Amino acid sequence: MLTQGTAIPSALDADETLASPVRLLMPYWRVTIAAFLGWFLDAFDQVALLLCLPDMGRSLNAGLTAMGLIITAQSVGRILGNTGWGWLADRYGRKLTFMIGVIWFAVFSGMTALAWSYAAMVVVQFLFGIGFGGEWTASAALLMESVPPRARSLASSIMMAGYECGFFAAAAAQAVILPRWGWRGLFLIGIAPALLAIFIRRNVAESPVWLKLQAARASSPTRHAAPRRWMFRLDGAAVQALVFMAVLQFQNAALYSFYPTLLRTVRHLTPGQVFPLIAAYCVGSLLGKPLCGALAGRLGERVVFGAYFIVTMLVIVPFVTARTMEAMLASAFVVGAFGNSVFALVPHYLSQRFASDSRSLGMGTSYAVAALGQGLAGFWIPWFSATHGLVQAIESSVLVGTVLVAGVVAYRPRHLPGARMDGELER
Repeated sequence: MLTQGTAIPSALDADETLASPVRLLMPYWRVTIAAFLGWFLDAFDQVALLLCLPDMGRSLNAGLTAMGLIITAQSVGRILGNTGWGWLADRYGRKLTFMIGVIWFAVFSGMTALAWSYAAMVVVQFLFGIGFGGEWTASAALLMESVPPRARSLASSIMMAGYECGFFAAAAAQAVILPRWGWRGLFLIGIAPALLAIFIRRNVAESPVWLKLQAARASSPTRHAAPRRWMFRLDGAAVQALVFMAVLQFQNAALYSFYPTLLRTVRHLTPGQVFPLIAAYCVGSLLGKPLCGALAGRLGERVVFGAYFIVTMLVIVPFVTARTMEAMLASAFVVGAFGNSVFALVPHYLSQRFASDSRSLGMGTSYAVAALGQGLAGFWIPWFSATHGLVQAIESSVLVGTVLVAGVVAYRPRHLPGARMDGELER
């Protein structure tokens, strides 16, 4: 069993000239699985909220717009978690912040089941968002800095596929638990899996890039005179990362946040009938994310982004307007395989845009800005649907968001600070 002090193969020493990305990633399966499980657990708890919005609203005497503000409160918490814990991960290590984050969000997942009023639910979801943001920030930086460069797109896609597994697990659980024990029972079981993730994280080593930076600072004769840089450089690459995540998260939140509500309130489906549609979406994304990562390694990220955005715009109308089960299943699968799968590239995309000494803060701040995009979608879609209907609100928001994020991806920064991480040139 690996402990914190155990030597492991370093991403900086890996021979990448002949091996495939899959073979390169195999020695790093522990950190890859840990990052995957962290995102799985985050997804389970967050998606449980989305699946239960109508039931929670009735229990708390709150309408759809008010319940949308709960999503916004969670997004505000993520802003603090992503940014604050990103700073902590740069200072005190990716691994420690990773572990604290998962414990934090597990506690407040359980507290969601005990919320006694609408106001209490807003506060609990705000605090849950802090842990949600901190966990992703630290785990994404840890993974990208631990695996070899040619395996990063694949590792990124595997990590982000954890969300669909969590989405699928939450959908399956709500189909069984919701009719019998209600929405509170669903959130209570969100605590238990965190213990498995914590156990696995105890077997994962710290980022070799972060350790190298700490050793360099400790051996520098000017370490006391030169204070650490507390902020990343706000150059073209960093600005692109921030804007990219804001518009991508708005587009993605518009795509899926209110989809379960649409199925329950507009299509009048039961929780059991919702499950196969969510399953089709998740299966599509689980297949699409590794494919997205593999294609990006061969064709480049910009080409893959463009192709996936075009498919998303073509399929969004049948996704929200289909009435037969066959058409709904097919459109849900395609949206999962293309509309959501671009998130497979996010950790790698962001890691290239920040230098090693402030990478976690930069990636965390980018995801914090993304929370603003999600929070805007959580407010905008219910408000717009009050006059134009939920179908039109989702459809128009996805189309506008996709055009905006495609424009951001088209920009070419003059320099990518993280294209090569510290130590890679020494091989």
